[in-house]
Amino acid sequence: MPLTFNPLPKKMKTQILVICRHEAILQTIVRLINNNPDWNGTGAVTDGEAITAFETQHFKLVLLGSGISPESDEKLRGYFTTKNPEILIVQHYGGGSGLLSAEIYGALG
Repeated sequence: MPLTFNPLPKKMKTQILVICRHEAILQTIVRLINNNPDWNGTGAVTDGEAITAFETQHFKLVLLGSGISPESDEKLRGYFTTKNPEILIVQHYGGGSGLLSAEIYGALG
């Protein structure tokens, strides 16, 4: 009987949804997230884009960036936690890649 090699399964990347009203800032945040080999960032500018992405992908974490009104923040948080009570939601306050990584690592434990 021939021996077969069964490699260990590849570690799945943590899927992160980033919502930010400023396109240039959003692109920077997603790029910084994607620089980490364990993370995969998907960006959304509008509530509709964020909800569509959330319905079609399995996210572990939602990162709320700049420019989101209190009404949209409440709407999005309510929607995400209703659809997935286990979802982690983090408010990103800016401050560079070190703070961004600390916020994400802090949420992921």
